This record gives sequence, C-alpha cells and structure tokens, in this order.
Amino acid sequence: MTKKELYLKTVFCCIACDGEIAEEEISMVRELCTQDQLFANMDANKYIHAWIEEINKQGSKFLQNYLNEISMIDLSDKDQLLLVSLALKAIEADNRIEYSEVKFFKKIRSRLSISDETILGEHPDKEDFLLPDLKVDELPVWDEHTQFALIYTELMK
Repeated sequence: MTKKELYLKTVFCCIACDGEIAEEEISMVRELCTQDQLFANMDANKYIHAWIEEINKQGSKFLQNYLNEISMIDLSDKDQLLLVSLALKAIEADNRIEYSEVKFFKKIRSRLSISDETILGEHPDKEDFLLPDLKVDELPVWDEHTQFALIYTELMK
C-alpha cells in the first residue's frame, strides 16, 4: 500500500467507522478526490469501491486490518500529521462527532509515533481527541448489518 492509498483509506475508515456515511462526508470525499493534489492521478473510485465490498464482507476485521496497516508503512512526522489531519477532517465532515469516531481516532493515534504536542500544535482545539481512553487496543465495534453499497453510489456522481 502506498502512502496516498493509506491516506485515502484513512478518510474512508473514519467516515465508515460509525456505521453510516452522511451526505456531508460524501461531499468531503468528492472534494478531496477532485480538488486536492494529494489524490491527483489516483483512481479513488476504484479503491473506495473495493473497500466498500471488503468492509461489507469483513466488518470490524476490515477496520482492524486498516489499523494494522498503519504500522506497516514508514511514516515521517509530517506524514503522520497529514494522516491525523485527514482523519479529523473526515470525522468532522458531517458536523456530528460520535463517540465511536473519537474512539476510532484514538486507535489510529495509538499507532503513531508523533507527540500529542505536535498534533495540538496543528490542531489546538482537538485536545479531547487525545485524552486517554479505556482499551484503545481492543477491536473496533462494527454493526455487521451495516452495508455501504447503496450509499456509495452517490459518492462520485
């Protein structure tokens, strides 16, 4: 997996981890994929379609696999800070922050080596996302009945 793929998968997992994908999240992904140079020359639709199939089949195992992938890629402090920024942007896209999203962010955070001070330097209003949580190493909870196939068809229209 490339860093760009990891960044896009971070966005996908953060919008999917609460069990629903809101219209605002779809708009944010669409904007990222069409206007952000980070995802230029990347077939984002191909990846997202594949991930939707995988998450529908695997449920929480898909999210756990993503968390494991974070530690497999060598990320500089700058790369880690970008990953954090993308995760926060995805979580906040629908203007509603669920505890499951914060908890998932904390699972991401626990796999990064940058300091809380570095994150707060870039995101000073996100201290709540960095507070200790119980058992951040436990598996993500996933409603096995959640399906994203129909929701995604609107994503890249």
